[in-house]
Amino acid sequence: MHLTELAYTQLRRKLDRSELSCEKLVDLYIENIHEQESLNAYITVFEDNARQRAIEIDNRIAGGQAGMLAGMVVAIKDNIVMKGVPTTCGSKILSNFVPPYDATVIRKLLEQDAILIGKTNLDEFAMGSSTETSNFGATRNPHDADRVPGGSSGGSASAVAAGLCCGALGSDTGGSIRQPASFCGVVGLKPTYGRVSRFGLVAFASSLDQIGPLSQTVSDNALLLKSIAGYDPNDSTCANVAVPDYGSFLQQEVRGLKIGKPVEYFSQGLDPEINRAIENVLESLARRGAEIVEVSLPNLEYAISAYYIIATAEASSNLERFDGARYGFRSAGAKNLEEMYVKSRSEGFGPEVKRRIMLGTFVLSSGYYDAYYRKAMQVRTLIKNDFDRVLEQVDCLITPTSPTTAFKLEEKLDDPLQMYLSDIYTVSVNLAGLPALSLPCAKDHQGLPVGIQFIAKPFDEGMLFRIADHVEGNHTC
Repeated sequence: MHLTELAYTQLRRKLDRSELSCEKLVDLYIENIHEQESLNAYITVFEDNARQRAIEIDNRIAGGQAGMLAGMVVAIKDNIVMKGVPTTCGSKILSNFVPPYDATVIRKLLEQDAILIGKTNLDEFAMGSSTETSNFGATRNPHDADRVPGGSSGGSASAVAAGLCCGALGSDTGGSIRQPASFCGVVGLKPTYGRVSRFGLVAFASSLDQIGPLSQTVSDNALLLKSIAGYDPNDSTCANVAVPDYGSFLQQEVRGLKIGKPVEYFSQGLDPEINRAIENVLESLARRGAEIVEVSLPNLEYAISAYYIIATAEASSNLERFDGARYGFRSAGAKNLEEMYVKSRSEGFGPEVKRRIMLGTFVLSSGYYDAYYRKAMQVRTLIKNDFDRVLEQVDCLITPTSPTTAFKLEEKLDDPLQMYLSDIYTVSVNLAGLPALSLPCAKDHQGLPVGIQFIAKPFDEGMLFRIADHVEGNHTC
């Protein structure tokens, strides 16, 4: 097995025993990035900075002063700011923007001696389900280069799956970590809303956005979450809740746990191969002593409609700051202030971002606010109440992550409704503010990964790691 295919826990043992150096490891990842450049997983690669930091971390390991993530090579979705490094959000309008500060998650990674390798590609402003709307071109799926990696964190998922980094950070507004994790066959976690600081995350929909980790294994994911989670006074939505040692939830039995199977997730529209793979996992868990309980989330059918009203409304508000006046792209052809606004936004934003801004502006407009936005917020409450009720009865829910495996490039690009339906199994989690994890559990007849989704109570990420690690470790998939 190639070194870049190993989990961080395995690499760390080699680093601590001086069987491997961080400098050598960084060189291997950079070599992989160049060899697989056609995947277009990265927008920016920090070759020189990563090599220099690797030397520093090697010295810390030798001196016994290394942090929790010493030598872990991590990629960052390019909507998370880093001081002195371009942050584009995959958009022309921010193509020349260089932030003057680090996001909280960046600071925490650096404090634990992670090595940051580059900024990954994404759908423009994280708006998409395929990483095809980026101003820097589409990212490809390592399992089949003619297919999408999912989105919007497709660059991060593709990079982890292809061995272009050890782990990565993404952001999840309606499934943007979990769906690409499913398509690319990696582990992706959307933490509880407020578990991880959003300070330094360029906002799409502020009440839905959440930063989370992608990795090859559950144990690496748990380690990354432990490193970035916790209260941050810079983020008013960040919860002051203690962060447990997520590693303590690994290698535990599932005997005695109640696992819910929401019937609405297994209805018409689900690929039969995915359904069969999930059923195999449920049967295996039952054999190991877990109790499988059928549950119902009756308002789930309204999740997509409510999500796209709320998300576009918040996006239209958040993106009004990009006007060509203060930072980012400014049209050269403007003759007055009004033209500067119109031309800068018209030339700087891509079609999907414009579509969502217009939809959001419409649902917030006079005469339509009550009919659309207020109604969507009421439905959101009903969906959250459904989850709260069901999660009082069970320890965890198991569902598919996506109704299909990775689809072909450009297959849904001209059909926004079909693209939006790709998130049908994930958006409800963001509406309810819950934690959810996608784990690869099988491959379909084309050799494409199938993802299974675990959903838990607020701030109970430990339960997700417990069950996912058991499934992963016992090869129940």
